[in-house]
Amino acid sequence: MDARPLILGGDIVPFRRYKDGTGLRDWVRRAVAGALTDAAIEAGDIDAVITASETDFLSLQLVPGPQLLDEVGLGGRPVMRVESGGASGGNALRAAVMHVMSGLARRVLVIGYEHAASHLAGDDVRLLYGLSFDADLEGWAGATATMLYALSIQDHMNRFGTTAEQLAAVSVKNHGNARFNPWAHKPMALEIADVLESEVVNTPYRRLDCSLISDGAAALVLAHPDAAPARSDRPRSRILASACACDAARLGDRPEPGLFRGKANAAAEAYRMAGIREPAREIEVAELYDSYTGAEVQAIEALGLCPDGEAGSRLVAGEFSADGRLPVNLSGGLIGQGGAPGAVGLAQAITVARLLEGRYWPESQNGRPYRRGLVDCHAGVATVNVTHVLERVEP
Repeated sequence: MDARPLILGGDIVPFRRYKDGTGLRDWVRRAVAGALTDAAIEAGDIDAVITASETDFLSLQLVPGPQLLDEVGLGGRPVMRVESGGASGGNALRAAVMHVMSGLARRVLVIGYEHAASHLAGDDVRLLYGLSFDADLEGWAGATATMLYALSIQDHMNRFGTTAEQLAAVSVKNHGNARFNPWAHKPMALEIADVLESEVVNTPYRRLDCSLISDGAAALVLAHPDAAPARSDRPRSRILASACACDAARLGDRPEPGLFRGKANAAAEAYRMAGIREPAREIEVAELYDSYTGAEVQAIEALGLCPDGEAGSRLVAGEFSADGRLPVNLSGGLIGQGGAPGAVGLAQAITVARLLEGRYWPESQNGRPYRRGLVDCHAGVATVNVTHVLERVEP
């Protein structure tokens, strides 16, 4: 039997800035309960648990696994934590794939969470994010994520003539897609002029070019195909491929800092595993890591969804819009749905799985059947890159 794991179910605690007294334990309980219900299994059916968060400094809880297992009624199960910055959720999903395909576990619960938006002061969060680059040479020198992403897209703009208007089209699209997603943090109806008139953060990025820092959680259940409960009411999704690749940690050490070569390498390996030769034709829907508008432009190209230098113009033309050839970030992405880093990669996988199964939010699904989807997340400026290919499996 093909051992590539099935996604039995998943759930998301909406990405928000929570000021209602709840915390990560509350969000994790809700996400896990929803995921188990969606998977049609009980907590006792889980063999292993993997947790993901960007850093202990945000949650202020070292070794969170035992506490979270107690919260969700899984005390005693094997647990491991995955930390890969913004790619933490994606790499936790990858670890779950390894568990299932190696035979270590038959059903794996993956939990991602972050208490990033309301737990600490904004300046402290930005400092911590800066330390996720080279702390000695960049972080403590005051470099921020926005500075480094801005330098990267400036190189892309110089190489290919990418414009601020093309970047703004990403913001318009993703905030607009978020209007139909009840899980989203920042749904907005925008025009390109609105983005270009928002305040400058780091040239060329303006406030509406930047993703949100959010609280939230997500959980999903993976299973070996012969450990999946039979059901005939809906298709399922399986993970065809899982890959990871890195780029140079420091942007200045990259020969082409405007191109996401590490992401391209991860995608190439995922496509090889999935048997995909023409991703621009064979991938039908994608959730990409749009930490900034330019990062979506760079990701579309690195993932082989269009040639280098063409993503900006194709975004303006609507090729990656909800009714376009290949919808990108129907959830709203980090820009519209929000960015709880430890949960993002899992939320992306849940979104694509539901799109493949035909049960995403109706306005976003738009009656379209999808067969194959792509999930992409990264840490740093596309420094640690994780790519998954999902496929619909008929009941």
